Amino acid sequence: MYPRVFYPAAGLILLFVLLAMVFTDGTTAVLSTLQADVIGAFGWYYVLIVAGFVIFALWMGLSRFGDIVLGKDDESPLFRLPVWFAMLFATGMGIGLVYWGAAEPLTHFASPKPGVTGDPAALAQAAMGQSYLHWGVHAWAIYVVAGLALAYAIHRKGRPVSIRWALEPLLGDRVKGRLGDVVDVVAVLGTVFGVATSLGFGVLQIGAGLGFLNVADPGLALQIGLIVGITAVATLSVASGLGRGMKWLSNGNMVLAGVLALTVLVVGPTLFLLRDYVQSMGYYLQNVIRLTFDTTAFQGDAGLEWQSSWTIFYWGWWISWAPFVGVFIARISRGRTIREFVMGTLLVPTLVTFLWFSVFGGSALYRQIFGDGGLIGADGTVDTDTVLFQLLGDLPGGPVLTVLAIVLIGVFFVTSADSGSFVVGMLTSGGDPHPAVWNRILWAVLSGLLSIALLISGGLTALQTAAILIALPFSVVMIGMALSTVIALREEHNAILRAERAQARLALTQHVTRRVTESISEQWDELYGSDGRRPPKPPKPPKTPAERRGALIGRPRRRDRDAPPGGPPAGPPPA
Repeated sequence: MYPRVFYPAAGLILLFVLLAMVFTDGTTAVLSTLQADVIGAFGWYYVLIVAGFVIFALWMGLSRFGDIVLGKDDESPLFRLPVWFAMLFATGMGIGLVYWGAAEPLTHFASPKPGVTGDPAALAQAAMGQSYLHWGVHAWAIYVVAGLALAYAIHRKGRPVSIRWALEPLLGDRVKGRLGDVVDVVAVLGTVFGVATSLGFGVLQIGAGLGFLNVADPGLALQIGLIVGITAVATLSVASGLGRGMKWLSNGNMVLAGVLALTVLVVGPTLFLLRDYVQSMGYYLQNVIRLTFDTTAFQGDAGLEWQSSWTIFYWGWWISWAPFVGVFIARISRGRTIREFVMGTLLVPTLVTFLWFSVFGGSALYRQIFGDGGLIGADGTVDTDTVLFQLLGDLPGGPVLTVLAIVLIGVFFVTSADSGSFVVGMLTSGGDPHPAVWNRILWAVLSGLLSIALLISGGLTALQTAAILIALPFSVVMIGMALSTVIALREEHNAILRAERAQARLALTQHVTRRVTESISEQWDELYGSDGRRPPKPPKPPKTPAERRGALIGRPRRRDRDAPPGGPPAGPPPA
């Protein structure tokens, strides 16, 4: 246990739980006021930074940094690709995807976004595009920002599993002091509140499903009982560790989710759902920039209320989940390159999520437009807790599919509690990758208590408000994480370039030295032989008689050789 993070985080959470349970009305009023103030003042800020996170994630995946390994250069990935994808998907979305898969597109269709008008076909298409925006690339880009910074610090630099070390390139040694403690406390609060929000959604839907099957009366007592029961199951998974419980749960999630989605696809309007998947993806790609920066500024209070209930809530929810999901996906991504990490985290879960919404949301819209309807109430609202079970109940094998959906939500519940408590355990133990079992169990229990407190103090509205509020301080941390990642990767890239240039100079020097040495050796052997002594000159061949005669004829006489240059001296001829 790391006391300077553990005690402040646990104390703040317990304080909130006590206030929510003892002063329920006052807590609800404070949450409502804070939600209105935060959305009114910072709604544009959430929209802008999430757009920036998308750009950052794409840049990291496509840039020159993509070949850097999150670990040692020759290290193999920790998990096989299918297992890695399953753990990413189960941790990153979980209960929320099951809860909103049919409810969100149908809700956008029944109560369109302010400013969206048209016939039923146009409204349905806009509803699918808006759902794609909330659950697609933007959500996973937020996870990439946190996960990449942490994976680089943990696996590449050998730092402990803690948020503070992701800011080391920006803050230096200050991450070791109080500033680092504050960062980790904020990360713990964001993780616990984000997990608690998901758990709240899960028990709302499980309770509604049991009520739909006439098994139990959905209500607050049932919801609290479900939280207690499933949290107890989660503690067993927590105690088994990452390689067993979490791995098995993630694989089980994928199998159950795949069976449910495939069954609905086959027994439902199959051709329509496949066409809708392709068409809605095209609509999303065509309008993603406009949807990204749309703050409904010209729709007044109605636009602001819609933003707080949907887009800003989602951006806050994903940001509050970022420390939890970031630490977890960093932990399981050892050995992946940055390009593999970004593209795997950004694209594959997004495509699967789009398919999920096309199957369940498309089925709900098809029934409402072309079928018997009945999924939208007389007052034009959608019961988000029960709409999935209403949809499944009218399909062939409806009761079996309903039970399967409830089991899937329960497994996602356990997965979220398991992985969330594992991450918080690492953060509150100084970055220990294997936190103590008691530590993980304690945080699983606190997450369950927080979910109960939020449900008591306002239900779904309190859950949404908590996610938005806790995301505000951590968004600043995420901006710092993105800057730190750029600084660290540029330093490493420059170091790699310097090493490559030094290696090239060394190779050139060695090549020139080898060539010069070989040339000198060849000439030395020619001049002095292999033993280092100069070889004797070869004997001259004997001259032929003609050469000897020529030499004699050309040789000057002695008298001529003794004469001075220029001829004999002038004088009288001899007598």
